[in-house]
Amino acid sequence: MKKILIAIASCLAIMTLGAKTSTTRSSKTDISRNLQIFNAIYKELQTNYVDSIDADATMQTAIRAMLGTIDPYTEYYPADNQDEITSISAGQYAGIGSVILKRDNGVIIHRPQWDTPSRNAGVRHGDVILAIDGWQVTPDADVTEVSKRLRGQAGTLVKVDVKRPYTEDSLLSFDIVRGAIKVDPLPWFGMLDDSIGFIKLTTFNESSAEAVKDAVISLKTNPGLKGIILDLRDNGGGLLESAVQIVGNFVDKGTEIVRTKYSDSTNVKVYRTPKKPIDTKIPLAVLINDGTASAAEIVSGSLQDLDRAVVIGQRSFGKGLVQSTLRVPYDGLFKVTVARYYIPSGRLIQAIDYSHRDENGRVTRIPDSLTTVFHTKHGREVRDGGGITPDVKVETPDGNRLLYNIVGDFWSFDFANQYAALHDSASIGDPTAFVVTDTIFEEFKKFINPDKFKYDRLCESGIKYLRDAAKSEGYMNDSVSAEFDRLEAMLKHDLNHDLDHNKTAIVEILDTELADRYFSDGELVRRSVTRGDAEVDSARVILSSPARYKSILKQK
Repeated sequence: MKKILIAIASCLAIMTLGAKTSTTRSSKTDISRNLQIFNAIYKELQTNYVDSIDADATMQTAIRAMLGTIDPYTEYYPADNQDEITSISAGQYAGIGSVILKRDNGVIIHRPQWDTPSRNAGVRHGDVILAIDGWQVTPDADVTEVSKRLRGQAGTLVKVDVKRPYTEDSLLSFDIVRGAIKVDPLPWFGMLDDSIGFIKLTTFNESSAEAVKDAVISLKTNPGLKGIILDLRDNGGGLLESAVQIVGNFVDKGTEIVRTKYSDSTNVKVYRTPKKPIDTKIPLAVLINDGTASAAEIVSGSLQDLDRAVVIGQRSFGKGLVQSTLRVPYDGLFKVTVARYYIPSGRLIQAIDYSHRDENGRVTRIPDSLTTVFHTKHGREVRDGGGITPDVKVETPDGNRLLYNIVGDFWSFDFANQYAALHDSASIGDPTAFVVTDTIFEEFKKFINPDKFKYDRLCESGIKYLRDAAKSEGYMNDSVSAEFDRLEAMLKHDLNHDLDHNKTAIVEILDTELADRYFSDGELVRRSVTRGDAEVDSARVILSSPARYKSILKQK
């Protein structure tokens, strides 16, 4: 079967080779010839290959191979696997409302979403799924199949058997009535103090524009309002039209926000704000990071280009490609990249050039030296090809392997599950008052098993590197070796010391994990932005200083 997949993938690669090596489109003759080659190979395999061939599986692999040669946003969804794309656009899906994840011990509930059938039924973080309607979920079960069985028509019943860690009665069974799981694009908005409003937007779906509009109108009822923070951090985007409508709350009607250019260079579509704005003067700050992408970059980038907001944070992801969803035979959906979008200054923010690959076949990021300078409405310099660069950069704290392993190896996740098993919601109290105490931190340290906790110790690896270098270059002798031994003894790692040294960062990780067990999405946002957030703090300072705000935007 592997040879079959290679043959089909190779044939499809031939069909797409022109897209990688040439900017011109393949002729109809080339397309027809390659389709005939592919069709002939597939027929011969079906007729002559010694084993039977699963037509659906083989063709799915071939399609993935072909699409794998271009950008990752062009995807095919067969009729039985369209939940993801429909939930993104509509903002809802039908199921139990849990994020699931594959671990060594099986498929687990990673997060039962707030106020959904799963959470309301009693499903909790860390529950290991054992069976769904009698279908056994083995440790090597396909997580996609598990997800498919959990989803279903709203109002239908599904029985889920789980094993819950850190409890005596660990085997539990839940009868869950599936529901329409709505993705709330705006989990919280409100006043951070008497003068600064805050809006957290997590996605751009059919509900996003109206939700932001209502939030802005509500914030403006506060007579002391001096500015609004729009938080687009880790917002992966969504509907382009939603982005245009959201910007329209703050700029004049008819303002160009973005234009899309298709393969035919003469085919250009311009998107302008469709309605009368709510407020074109109130100071705005937009928060972004490397998880800000697509429609979220249209909002942040256009507001920057129009000098309508100060953008704060880290450089955004850089996705300037437009997808369109098309119907294909047998009820399939084909999401295909059809255009690039350009924001008001004329710049393209796409950071990755998928038409070029390095010697290892990896796509390359557009180097800064090849970017072009554009100008905002007031003449400020901005560049294309690298996402949105913030007006005010806020550096993120450096991580290390210890912190990476605490999260990546589920130590913080499992500890939070154990803590939640021993402490009910009544013992936690007010979301804004809950903190990770020294006692909780010490409990976490005891929870970690030193024999199982593995992480790269930089000092030890550094000394080993120097030892090897000294040997290879002929500097190693008894005295040098003794000095290395002495240095190694001085810098010997101690897990307890390393945990204490990283206490501040670990406490922040534990705070996030523990809060997720007890508080709603809105409460999580509110407590995070009111208890020490570098980007939010920077925005508040700027919005509270009209002179600095105008200076950044070169306003008169």
